[in-house]
Amino acid sequence: MDVLNEIIQNSAIGPFSKVYKSIVLLLFSAIVSILLAMLVVLLKHGPNMTIQFGY
Repeated sequence: MDVLNEIIQNSAIGPFSKVYKSIVLLLFSAIVSILLAMLVVLLKHGPNMTIQFGY
């Protein structure tokens, strides 16, 4: 936990309030979890999908 706190303090978000830091970390966590869920769905249903590229 000390390493995580030091990384946050030395980043661009370091001087902001704890509420703002929490919101940014929550948003980052939400994006990462959505991407991981999308990866799982793609790996599970990928062979059955028909992907077409075009306009």
